[in-house]
Amino acid sequence: MRLFLKSNRVMETDNRITAVLAHLRGGVVGIYIQKKLDKLNEEFVKKIKTMFSDKTKILDTKLKIKTFKQEKQNTTDFMIELNILAMKTDIDELHTIFLLKKNI
Repeated sequence: MRLFLKSNRVMETDNRITAVLAHLRGGVVGIYIQKKLDKLNEEFVKKIKTMFSDKTKILDTKLKIKTFKQEKQNTTDFMIELNILAMKTDIDELHTIFLLKKNI
């Protein structure tokens, strides 16, 4: 197991724990593994929720969409990125069209 961790350069503690637990199965070890994996899963869900519920990121995205310019960017790439920014900030289509006219 140590050879596997070193050869694959698994350095972070959580990644090491996950790798070791993935190779252990059955009996008391299996029960421990399931508890540990459930705990890691709960932590992961908490991190995802805080990452996507962060209000400052929405404000940063709103500022970015208002100042977003096409410049030398391909038109298709510009439209895709503008649509993604609009979806992230929940801007309605009319406001998106206004920003599109303004920023091209």
